[in-house]
Amino acid sequence: QVQVVESGGGLVQAGGTLRLSCTASGFRFGDYNMGWFRQTPGKEREGLSCINRSGSYTDLSDSVKGRFTVSQDNAKNTLYLQMNSLKPEDTATYYCAAASRAYVARWYDPDEYIYWGQGTQVTVSS
Repeated sequence: QVQVVESGGGLVQAGGTLRLSCTASGFRFGDYNMGWFRQTPGKEREGLSCINRSGSYTDLSDSVKGRFTVSQDNAKNTLYLQMNSLKPEDTATYYCAAASRAYVARWYDPDEYIYWGQGTQVTVSS
């Protein structure tokens, strides 16, 4: 049974940092390309970052580039999102997801991903 669980969210002041974790069971991270997304009520899910199966390639959206970093530990089956210099507009529910295809043409597209966690809330106060 596949299960994806995000953790590490919380309330932080603007300029602060958080590190989100995503653990998975039922599949190996090394077999999937992984992504981080976020969503606020009434808005579409926004792709933030991706990392390929080996961890050798990452990409970030312009909205978080320079502030967020994605990494993974395949031995621990854990994905991370290090978030620095947080802004109030980063407030959202954050999700990690797994894409089964070997090549993900549009990593920022939620439709590319088949496994999702339940999300973790991040709130940044001004």
